Amino acid sequence: MRLTIDNFGGPGPLDYTPWVEESSLKIVRELNGGERMECSLAFDANSVTTPAAGARIVLVREDGHKLFTGYLAESPAMEYLGWQHSGAVYRHSVLADSDDVLFERQRLPQRPAFLQRTAGEIARQLAADGGGGLATAGVQEVETLPQFATTSQLSWRDHMQRLATRTRCCFRAFDGDIRFAPMGGITHTLNEADADFSPRRLSISSPERAINDLILLGRYEPRAYVKDYFIGDGLNPDFNLSQTPFLRRSSTLLEEEFQGDALDPRIWSAQDAIGVFSVTDGRLQMNGGSGSDGAAWVKAIELVEVGGALNLQHGEVEFTSPSSGVIGGLYNGSILRGDCVAGFSVANIGGSSTIRAMVNGAETGATITIVAGRRYAMSTRIYATEPYRRQQVFHSSASVAGGGLGGVVVASAARVVLEVHEMDPANPATLGAASVVLFDGLLTSLPSHCTYAIANAGELHGNIRFVRLLRIVGVEVRSTIPAQAARTRLVGSLAEGAECVLTVSGQLVFFSPFVPVPNETMVARYRATGRAIARLIDAASIAGLATPNDNGRRTAIVRIVEPAARNSADCTVAAEAILEDATQPAWQGTYECWSDFLPSGIASDPLPGESVSVISPSRDADFTATIREVEIQVRDLAEDRSIYKLKFANDAAAPLAFEAEKGILREPLENVVAAAENLADLPNAEITGITSTTITVDCGVAPPVGGGVEVRRTDFAWSAETDRNLIGRFTTQVFTLPRLARIQTYCIRQFDTATPHRYSRNATALHVDYPF
Repeated sequence: MRLTIDNFGGPGPLDYTPWVEESSLKIVRELNGGERMECSLAFDANSVTTPAAGARIVLVREDGHKLFTGYLAESPAMEYLGWQHSGAVYRHSVLADSDDVLFERQRLPQRPAFLQRTAGEIARQLAADGGGGLATAGVQEVETLPQFATTSQLSWRDHMQRLATRTRCCFRAFDGDIRFAPMGGITHTLNEADADFSPRRLSISSPERAINDLILLGRYEPRAYVKDYFIGDGLNPDFNLSQTPFLRRSSTLLEEEFQGDALDPRIWSAQDAIGVFSVTDGRLQMNGGSGSDGAAWVKAIELVEVGGALNLQHGEVEFTSPSSGVIGGLYNGSILRGDCVAGFSVANIGGSSTIRAMVNGAETGATITIVAGRRYAMSTRIYATEPYRRQQVFHSSASVAGGGLGGVVVASAARVVLEVHEMDPANPATLGAASVVLFDGLLTSLPSHCTYAIANAGELHGNIRFVRLLRIVGVEVRSTIPAQAARTRLVGSLAEGAECVLTVSGQLVFFSPFVPVPNETMVARYRATGRAIARLIDAASIAGLATPNDNGRRTAIVRIVEPAARNSADCTVAAEAILEDATQPAWQGTYECWSDFLPSGIASDPLPGESVSVISPSRDADFTATIREVEIQVRDLAEDRSIYKLKFANDAAAPLAFEAEKGILREPLENVVAAAENLADLPNAEITGITSTTITVDCGVAPPVGGGVEVRRTDFAWSAETDRNLIGRFTTQVFTLPRLARIQTYCIRQFDTATPHRYSRNATALHVDYPF
């Protein structure tokens, strides 16, 4: 072996092999944790240059295979050994880290979350953001992730570890290249029948870690479908919501003020061969176009997930000449008008520009004529019935590359509102005027993810001041004045042209110009908040473990941390993946041997993430596990001889695709039913009539045959045996309930004929606040 160190002082890599104390040279490789090398060098100052912090260090075998590449983490500690004729001799304790130490020296820049990107794309972008100068030829695509968020609070290695966990992959920064690939690409066989096998050096155990009754806890999720019914009196601007609305964690998806002199490449990409777009004075300038649809545009790098409640603010736009194009478009496919799901169409009609809503590729609704010198704040509000549009992906050891469980696209309808707030700088009163709604409609089918283009220039002249894509509280407010059509009440700030605001205390407050008139009815629709939870039971495993003194049930309550289980559907998929391994025998162990007797031959060099197949009939062992750590202790530099120690375990002993911790269940164990036992929810249940003594309910669908609909005063104690909060059970789609107070809540779920009854997973809560 040969050890070289390049101190970047001019001479290049120098050979330090003669000064290595052989017994001190050790390499430790950890799965997705980097690699370290330590050794001691003994020399006097006149023999060779003392290594410096940051120096490049390489250990290579005589056959040219590199065992370690990296950089000195710090200046070597020096120990005085004595005096020789050439001078004082010191022992230099060298500690080196693998190549990814280049990325660890700086934090990653802030950027929008990756959406619908392959793991390979994310890894390559992280490498570019890290600025370490490493190649990415060894990065595989693996699979597409629904979302992957980055933060400057975590290091590059932290992000790569999260990415590897999400995809059950391993990564390595080695010899100037980043390698990212699924686990188990190479298998090393430890067979006690082989001549080179050393039974004394194999240590294995099979701990009892079976799980066959798993309760998995995730994040907080949207639960009950809540509909609060109010009526106006012309005076009262305040209305109390009955429950706390669900809000996804991320509140700002993108915020751009167009600072600097160019578009931020971490946020935007552009097709602009003729120089339509530029950035000056904190604005995106639009300077014409070719007149062709889709010829020049600026789009966000990341997609927009069309789920939950969104407020897409396309800035304040000022037009300086007659224009045509699309502002703030969401596209399903190419950036062409025909693929525009929702946006604002600007048209040049006889030298005068207009703004109209564009929905599903067609102009619709009212028209606004653009006035020179005025600014137009255009916003798109989306209230989707489903907050997450693609399931999370989870892996077990049985997963093939890119073949995890989950990842299903979730269908969703949504109410879409396109509004324009017209402001005249010469008239301050227009700043607080209401926005003009160009479109307010329910789209029954929306793409799960869309491309967002702030501008698609046919011929656009003007500027855009900012862009904000916000995930807002998902409260949709609709009101109806007697003898008029229902309309959406805009929730937000007065400066945005909204009509009401939702306070942190759960109050819906209307601004003074927009207080509901007498007998104006209002419905606030949203989802309440609850804990994501799922339970899965493997009956075959329970039966296999059962004995006369043991029922075979192995129950565990686990809170999953990574990948995030965002709702109960994610929890169910995660539980399936976990049980695939947790119902199998757990195996772990170590194997130690000289490099001459490595299981795959003397020229091999086992790495973490590769597999070992252990075949040992004498120990009743036949299993495959993943190498978690490799320790190399060099014993003879001249002859390339080392002692390898492999540490391995299968996923039943130590899961690789999850980060989890013990969970705390805050309800009786017997109340948590398996996911397959839930009936469909009733999201479309509505109150269709209210009197002083009754309300009429339409469930939206017919009840199950032989079953029915159960109505309770609170979302609790769903059971055929419990009547303490029961209002009634009904077998028809439409039914009438008694009204006993001004403020009353009715919770509804379906039930069937099973014993005990199966119920809907989530209740629909109909809340009435009407005077008698």
